[in-house]
Amino acid sequence: MLPRSGDVLNVTSAASVQFIRPIHFRVIRVLDRPTYDGWLWLEGYELNAAGDAVNRRSIFVQRAGLDLVQAAPQPRPHTVRSARRPVTRTPVRVG
Repeated sequence: MLPRSGDVLNVTSAASVQFIRPIHFRVIRVLDRPTYDGWLWLEGYELNAAGDAVNRRSIFVQRAGLDLVQAAPQPRPHTVRSARRPVTRTPVRVG
């Protein structure tokens, strides 16, 4: 699973030994840094129990150790506006 912007992940020691105490993490983006096979750099926010962002972090984790808690909402499809009618302009009398 490759995380997307807005995903909330449960990051545990299965993702990296630095997470002995699991955290919830909201992804901002997957960083494009060279890594080992199966590892990722993620930028995002550590969340508290209420789901509020408490700390911005960049973390280095194994993709296989990440658990998805809440997927980001699907982006809305782009809607094309219909063609507008031309505005009819008429003179206005002043005075």
